[in-house]
Amino acid sequence: MDLFDHSLEEQLKQQAPLAARMRPRTLDDIVGQEHILGEGSLLRRAIQADRLFSSIILYGPPGTGKTTLARVIANTTKAHFESLSAVLAGVGDLRKAIEAATDRRRLYRTRTILFIDEVHRWNKAQQDALLPHVESGLIMLIGATTQNPYFDVIKALVSRSRLFELKPLSQEDILILLKRALADPLVGYGKRQVQVDEEALLHLASVAGGDARNALNALELAVETTLPEGEQTHITLEVAQESIQKRAILYDKTDDQHYDTISAFIKSVRGSDPDAALYWMTKMLLAGEDPRFVLRRLIILASEDIGMADPNAILVANAAAQNFEYIGMPEGWYPIAQAVIYLATAPKSNSVGAFWEVQEEISRNGAGGVPVPLMDASRDAKGFGHGQGYLYPHSFDGHWVGQQYLPDHLVGKHFYHPSEIGYEAQVAERLKRWREKQAKAISKENPPEETL
Repeated sequence: MDLFDHSLEEQLKQQAPLAARMRPRTLDDIVGQEHILGEGSLLRRAIQADRLFSSIILYGPPGTGKTTLARVIANTTKAHFESLSAVLAGVGDLRKAIEAATDRRRLYRTRTILFIDEVHRWNKAQQDALLPHVESGLIMLIGATTQNPYFDVIKALVSRSRLFELKPLSQEDILILLKRALADPLVGYGKRQVQVDEEALLHLASVAGGDARNALNALELAVETTLPEGEQTHITLEVAQESIQKRAILYDKTDDQHYDTISAFIKSVRGSDPDAALYWMTKMLLAGEDPRFVLRRLIILASEDIGMADPNAILVANAAAQNFEYIGMPEGWYPIAQAVIYLATAPKSNSVGAFWEVQEEISRNGAGGVPVPLMDASRDAKGFGHGQGYLYPHSFDGHWVGQQYLPDHLVGKHFYHPSEIGYEAQVAERLKRWREKQAKAISKENPPEETL
């Protein structure tokens, strides 16, 4: 590095955003992530002892400290630390890093730690290029990703790495970081007279959504754009609200947040919690999810989890879908919300899933033949006797008569098991009587053969 490069580097450090300047440099500086970095934890012990010999993948949402943790490891280890961004670097850059690591190991017996930020952005071929060098131990990989590594990182690389999930920071964690930035005289605002009202700090910490970078960026915007009164810069709640404005909703239709949120929505409706169901519905719609996707899930839920306990549920869900198409947004929120509340508070039954048992029966034993009385009598009644013996239910009292409808080998088999919930309780009582009478009628039609 020449004099000009060094000057540029120092200039960039001084002009870097507050979030970059406040990045922790030691393990003790890191706030949060106690589940993986708490005292005595495996990862903390390995970093402190410089015994991080296996590759690791750091997975978590933005602003939770993945890059920070990698830099802390770089400051702690005696190994050479190399950094690449998967957004900017390609196989050519990786090849140069591998060649340098090979020379380093051969000439100086120095290990190389290779940090790849946004590793999920590399395609399969690029990730495959890492494998032999990770496998041989030439490099120890630290990969950082906001996407689930089980889906977005190749299996061979995942199997050779330890996975650590970083969680969104709590409001208390972010408050600590904000106050640290205000007090730090070197890279923060410690040398300036900045007064931030407590309610303003609480607002920044709350609306940041667990993202430390988001909170620090908002604090910097508030301080740098507020005219000082004398020598003091006063940050009120109103200024804080303008600086951070709206909480960013972490949600992408292609990543874990999509699947986790819709899962939470489905389970909340199934679990009869209308408050939680409305919450997850609103999160999805505010994040830009297609309302039709939510409505399709409601129609499925109406049959899968409510079914015969309240047959009106599917009518309500279908009506909400039709109403949405008719009125659109924003008024379309109303029928969607009504359907969510109705389904969440409806009695529940999963008995409609009886068809899965029927599918299993047919897959296992094949489809049985149609009993003769149930056959079509309009074509072969004279020649083969099709339809002979069929009893027309409407010719009997109560419009019901006991006779065999299942194939011979399944007589007496019950696939549908009604619950004792809601409307289905009436169905269960009625069906119980019918099944008992049907069993007696069939036994009379097919008396047991006499034995000698």
